Parts: sequence; structure tokens; C-alpha cells
Amino acid sequence: MATAEEASIKKSGDIYRSILHDEAENTTQWRHGGPPVYDSVNQLFEEGRTKEWPKGSLEEVVQNAIKSWEMELSHKTRLQDFKTINPDKFKLIVNGREGLSGEETLRLGSYNALLKNSLPKEFQYYKADEETFESSHDAFQSAFPRGFAWEVLNVYSGPPVISFKFRHWGFFEGPFKGHAPTGEKVEFHGLGVLKMDESQRAEDVEIYYDPAELFGGLLKGPLISPSRSDSEDNTATVAAATHGCPFSK
Repeated sequence: MATAEEASIKKSGDIYRSILHDEAENTTQWRHGGPPVYDSVNQLFEEGRTKEWPKGSLEEVVQNAIKSWEMELSHKTRLQDFKTINPDKFKLIVNGREGLSGEETLRLGSYNALLKNSLPKEFQYYKADEETFESSHDAFQSAFPRGFAWEVLNVYSGPPVISFKFRHWGFFEGPFKGHAPTGEKVEFHGLGVLKMDESQRAEDVEIYYDPAELFGGLLKGPLISPSRSDSEDNTATVAAATHGCPFSK
């Protein structure tokens, strides 16, 4: 006979983001009208992961916590509905830049928050200051139609301050900013530090990575004609509005 936890997981259909089990009947305000479905990216993750952590291990707990936080950031519209962070203290720090508050991170979206930089405009691979939450998700939804999977490779210290190494990957199967898809796997690696409070909510998330790893794969696709690019961008926008962020396919 299935346990209550197993029945809950079966009902929600997601074994990596357990907080979705409690979301069906509450007052959460969702960006796309309801809880996301992660079947496609979960399949990508299971087929491409390099580590399979034991159930209940610190590595599995950290991996699922980050997946759950990303889900909330991409799909909830109010910080008060977040369960993974301490909204009064939360800061996101990327590559040593000034930390972003929870509200700032939610307004920008995960891509813009992670890809902001202070390089002169002519040297920026991606101009986060010129993108909105929606346009940034449209762009990466277009590039990675099957999703953009994430895994923990190592955990170096336990709570309350957790340091870890991660890997992010997807297949470049749709256009990105005027570049044709190559069909190749695009991935990057990074380090993270997660500071937890006594309720196991994140107070600080620090991420360190090289954006050139990501954009090296995305910009190698040949430039496509303006007419074809516009057509594909419109298709991508419709797809993004339907499916949400690349993580949620």
C-alpha cells in the first residue's frame, strides 16, 4: 500500500519539487494561472544527470531545494507565497555583485538576475537591462524547448551554510537572439553558497559561474535572416506564454 507521501507525489506528478504537493488548493497567485508541470525537463534531467543521489541525502535535499526555489521564482507572482526563502532577509548574489532582494529578484526573473553584468554594452553577450521578465523567459524557452536541467555535482558543507557545485544543461534546439539552433548540448558549471535560517528557508544565495560557458554554445549558431528570425521569435513567444519558463516543460 502506498504511503501518504507516495500518494501525494503521485498526485502532484513531481518528485523533485515537493512543495507543489501543497499548492493545489491554497491562495497562491500563479504567473500562468496554475501550478507548473515539469514532465519534460524532469525527463531531460533523468536522462542526462551524472549523479543519482541517495534518497534523503544532503545532496538530494540541496538539489530539490534549489529546484523548488527556481520554480517559485519563475511561477509565483507574490513573494508572500514563497516557501523556500525568508522574504525579509533574502539576497541573491551573483559573481560577487551587489545582492538583489527577494522583490528585486522576482521582478527581474531568474535569467536577468543571473545574467546582469557591468561590462560595456558592446561586450555584453546578453543585455539584461534591456530585457523584461517575460522577454528573458521567451528567449530561453525558444532556445531550450525541452527545458534547461539542473543538478548538484557535489556538496562541500552542510547547513546552515551549504556550499555546492552544480551543472546546468539543455539542448539548443530553437533560435536564440537571431542565432539558428545547432541541436547541440549547451551546459555550464558553477559554485553556490546557500545560507539557511532556523526554518530551513534561504536567507542568502550566492552563485559563481562563467557566463561565457553558456553563451559560447548559444552564439555559435549561424545568424538567421531577419524575416525567419521574426517568425520564429513570434512562435517562441506563443510557446512561452503557454508553457512558462524552460525549466517547466
